[in-house]
Parts: sequence; C-alpha cells; structure tokens
Amino acid sequence: MFRVFFKYVFIISFFGSFHITLVHADESDNTKMTETETYVEYKINGVYADVRDDVELAITGRGIKINTIAHTGDMLIRTGKDIGAKKVIYKHAEAFEFCSATISRATMEADPRNFMFCPYIIYVYQLSQDKNTVYVMYRRPTYDSNKKSNKTLKAVETMLKNIISEVIQ
Repeated sequence: MFRVFFKYVFIISFFGSFHITLVHADESDNTKMTETETYVEYKINGVYADVRDDVELAITGRGIKINTIAHTGDMLIRTGKDIGAKKVIYKHAEAFEFCSATISRATMEADPRNFMFCPYIIYVYQLSQDKNTVYVMYRRPTYDSNKKSNKTLKAVETMLKNIISEVIQ
C-alpha cells in the first residue's frame, strides 16, 4: 500500500472556464495518478502483461463478469496498414468493459439516463516508446443536480478506483 500526496496541481484556463489536473505520486514515484474532470489515469512502472492480468483479476475477483476486452491497440495496427498510417501509437492497448449488477441497477433506478454509463470501462495501455510504463485509466461519470443519481454515480467511481487500487498495491 502507498500513501498518496499531491505532487503537482495544474490549473489551465480554456476560454474562461477552468480545467484542473491533479497529479499525485506515491512516495517512491512508482505510480503517478492524474485526475481531470473527465478521467483518472494511473501511470505505473511495471510489465504490461502483469498489470493487464491484475486488472482482469481485480474485476473478476469481485464476481463481476467482463463483457468484452477490446483489443484497441491491435485494431489500430491492423487497420493502420489499410489506410496508410505508419505511426504505431501503442505497444499494447486494451479496454475492459463490464457492469456490476447491483451498482448498475442502483444508478439506473436513480435516473434511467444513467444507462449511458454502463458498461464501465477500464483502459490499460502502453505507448509504443515505453518499456516499463503502463497506464490504467477510466472515464469519470458526469454529475448533475440529481442528488440520488450523483450518489450512485459516486459508487461507480469508487468501484473503479478500488479495482485499480488493488492493481497498484
């Protein structure tokens, strides 16, 4: 387990609105977390296959079935050839799509429009130039004025954070 502290805080203004990015790091700098309004990303020093397998086990270990593992990196390489693209973006890139029956039901009972957040997705990727850096991330749910809905969406985000926390411990 590690203790997280704020290492950097970036505030960037875009046309009068503010975008806040928080970067956290563990004390040994083995893991860095970046939080924005739209996503949370963990930068991990490790082997891709190990991190990827740990994500899969952290999801299924909760009794949650993974609906799909999208092999996005492979798809980009395969289709890149067809369209003449030469740049290899990812060494590896996969997206784990899943739903929790209890959390999903609660979110949709609170607001049927919350259907748009399911399935939940955790992304695992390694950039083509990286050797031992793996990124694990998720998109954050968007909150509105519906307090009951927001409470259930916070449960979604907590679940996603807990899954990733299990991976980086």
